[in-house]
Amino acid sequence: MNFSLFNPTECVLTLNSAEPIPGLQYLSDYVDSRLQARLLTCIDESPWQDDLKRRVQHYGYRYDYKSRRVDRSQYLGPLPSWCEYYAQQFYAAGYFTDAPPDQVIVNEYEPGQGIAPHIDCTPCFDDTVVSISLGSACIMNLSRADDSTQTFDQVLMPGSTLILQGEARFKWRHGIRPVKADIIKGQRVARQRRVSLTFRKVRLT
Repeated sequence: MNFSLFNPTECVLTLNSAEPIPGLQYLSDYVDSRLQARLLTCIDESPWQDDLKRRVQHYGYRYDYKSRRVDRSQYLGPLPSWCEYYAQQFYAAGYFTDAPPDQVIVNEYEPGQGIAPHIDCTPCFDDTVVSISLGSACIMNLSRADDSTQTFDQVLMPGSTLILQGEARFKWRHGIRPVKADIIKGQRVARQRRVSLTFRKVRLT
């Protein structure tokens, strides 16, 4: 995908892969609008960190962005109840096999904010990454790490859940372009505030 061809304030939904990415699952309407509002209230009642370009909250373990690591010294305590509920749901559904996720990062994205393409730290976290989207729709851009010409764009609607396992987890980068609108099915959709909850199981050595 050549981003230079696009309006710098918009992201266009395209699909360049012949087939969906193995290991990627998308669950629409996983959290209804009432529960989304409750979750956002719980999140906003907790303190935000603003040492990145976007605001974040860490639960379970703090992730060190500079060293790209997690260890026992960064344990923050058990997940709050509103995180633990979904951690247990994902475990019961079989997305996490050995134990429920024990680390959650909450990211806030205002219009025009995004996150660079990346693969979640392989030595830090187990084989599954699950993310809930709240508040606003956006497009997530995925590209194969060893062949950037292979791309896949996934719409993330409010209340949806994205699951990355296998090839999608370890061989594809995912990111969100820092734009103020997305073109989805030919319609311009202005971004509003979006909050994501990403659940992972920490690997401790």
